[in-house]
Amino acid sequence: METFFSKSDKIQHIIKSFTLTKTLFVSSIIIGEAHTGKKSLARYLFPDTPLVSGNNQKEVEEALEQNDELIITNFEKLSNQNSLDFTNKRIIATADYMGNPELIDDLFAFIYTMPSLQERPEDITYLKDLFIKEACSTLMIDENTCDSEHIPLNLTKNTKSLKRSVYIHVMKQSMHAQDIEEILYHYLLKHLDGNDAYREHLGLYEKPLIEAGLHKFGSQLQLSQVLGINRNTLRKKIHEHNID
Repeated sequence: METFFSKSDKIQHIIKSFTLTKTLFVSSIIIGEAHTGKKSLARYLFPDTPLVSGNNQKEVEEALEQNDELIITNFEKLSNQNSLDFTNKRIIATADYMGNPELIDDLFAFIYTMPSLQERPEDITYLKDLFIKEACSTLMIDENTCDSEHIPLNLTKNTKSLKRSVYIHVMKQSMHAQDIEEILYHYLLKHLDGNDAYREHLGLYEKPLIEAGLHKFGSQLQLSQVLGINRNTLRKKIHEHNID
């Protein structure tokens, strides 16, 4: 059975509305950005209902002939929405965007808007923790060694980009010197060229070294002592690499 979690008032309203109308033969559509959980929500509310994708018009038409209750995902991708007949059927559709508003109004009795993840800050922490556990399990990393407080979260593509940013952070946290060397090796193997490559690629080492040092020690004076270089050289490097 599909699991679904949300503390969002907007989503709780959608769930409540579906619960109240779930026994009626009416058509409903959930519209919202990709990767916001529309399909998961539909599967959670109607776990035993057949599901078909709007990527294939013929399959949708055949499924409509065979079923009185149906989930249609990617509804916006149907090539001929006008040909569909939802009479005396319980249809739950999902779409990334509305398309033809008049046609949507004609086909669906209930139209719901799925909020993006940026509009659901109350859900972000839960999903972040869920993806951390998943990433640590997948990558066989001890969860206790992972810094979960300072993950730069990318929400531009909702759960897809959030999950990716968590996985990348967890991988970075677990890397050893040999891992970093191998990453640099493959990067340089691809990009090494020209006649000034040493100077051009030196920043791959110097910039993170200086940025980490400034963050850790808090002053150029102390960092210059730790690095074993004079302050003028350090200032020059900071300027070269545009470090704030």
